[in-house]
Amino acid sequence: MGAPPGYRPSAWVHLLHQLPRADFQLRPVPSGFAPQEQEYQQALLLVAALAGLGLGLSLIFIAVYLIRFCCCRPPEPPGSKSPTPGGGCVTWSCIVALLVGCTGIGIGFYGNSETSDGVSQLSSALLHANHTLSTIDHLVLETVERLGEAVRTELTTLEEVLEPRTELVAAARGAQLQAEVVAQQLQGLAFWQGVPLSPLQVAEDVSFMEEYRWLAYVLLLLLELLVCLFTLLGLAKQSKWLVIVMTVMSLLVLVLSWGSMGLEAATAVGLSDFCSNPDPYILNLTQEETGLSSDILSYYFLCNQAVSNPFQQRLSLSQRALASIHSQLLGMERGAVRQFPSAQKPLLSLEETLNVTEGNFHQLVALLHCRGLHKDYGAALRGLCEDALEGLLFLLLFSLLSAGALATALCSLPQAWALFPPSDDYDDTDDDDPFNPQQESKRFVQWQSSI
Repeated sequence: MGAPPGYRPSAWVHLLHQLPRADFQLRPVPSGFAPQEQEYQQALLLVAALAGLGLGLSLIFIAVYLIRFCCCRPPEPPGSKSPTPGGGCVTWSCIVALLVGCTGIGIGFYGNSETSDGVSQLSSALLHANHTLSTIDHLVLETVERLGEAVRTELTTLEEVLEPRTELVAAARGAQLQAEVVAQQLQGLAFWQGVPLSPLQVAEDVSFMEEYRWLAYVLLLLLELLVCLFTLLGLAKQSKWLVIVMTVMSLLVLVLSWGSMGLEAATAVGLSDFCSNPDPYILNLTQEETGLSSDILSYYFLCNQAVSNPFQQRLSLSQRALASIHSQLLGMERGAVRQFPSAQKPLLSLEETLNVTEGNFHQLVALLHCRGLHKDYGAALRGLCEDALEGLLFLLLFSLLSAGALATALCSLPQAWALFPPSDDYDDTDDDDPFNPQQESKRFVQWQSSI
């Protein structure tokens, strides 16, 4: 099969495509892209379920670690204010984990942008293909209407004007028959007319879903960024309430990170299966949705020398008929204008119609060649299988770094919180505040001493 121009499956596509797949009964599943088959759907769900397994294991590890920290910690001597050994390492490990999480957030923003660029390229290719198909339909409709109008008016008028010259009437009728042949042949060139599948609608649906996907990831990235920054602020200020709130938020973001990781992994694996050999699936799906013949679809999707233009015969017949009309008009113009001056106006109108028809015909020949639509097909594949897949892999790396960083932070935050100096409700009050209870006690003692 001929690959689209400029598209070759990348190394990531080959690597992900070679990963083993299994259904819920752990039976091997072929790596060919078959989303309609239940076994393949189960294989992708199993890939996503691995992230759920990772979430469960990380939560169990965090719970066991925190229980051990709370229940197995040796009691501190009364009044002891010495720092716990290794406390600085715990705080710094938490800080390093949060900084790693911030690095992952930067990777996530890049991956989200790359994925959006790839989907935008796919939408642009679909819109350009829709413009090409719409232009073909418009040119065919316009040309057929012009030829029908010429047959009904100018050629009919010429027959009436040239009635004394039977040979000229025969030429006018011949031109009329040839115009009907051209109109009949051109009507078969609008192959996408009446097809239920609209590239414009597909592009709008893809753009709609991508808009919400992009927004959801931006919100997730901003949420994790705020959690990391406020946690670092809480550690710097040694604010227990802020650290407690951020611990709860870190647990929420940890669950979201593992969930996004499952979606990204399943999507990347399925996309790699599609991108390894997209032609058969696209051909079968388009044929089912449109009902077009395999010859037409193979010509535009493959565009190689082994597949001939399915409209070549219609184009050849139309070209010969237009040439015949042109020669007949020249013959009528030479033999009828001097003898029948009233025939000059319909002849000039017919020449103008013929010139417009020939111009539209040459545009149709260029648009019906497979180069244009095949180029759009290649651009769509490059956007989906290169930029979008690369963005998904960066998002997968973000989720992995985020999950690891937040799990480390959740284990370290309680120990760092325990190292904070004991807080008193009045520690932060101003010593000169007259309503400070400590100042009131001092004033009471001074009053007793004075008495």
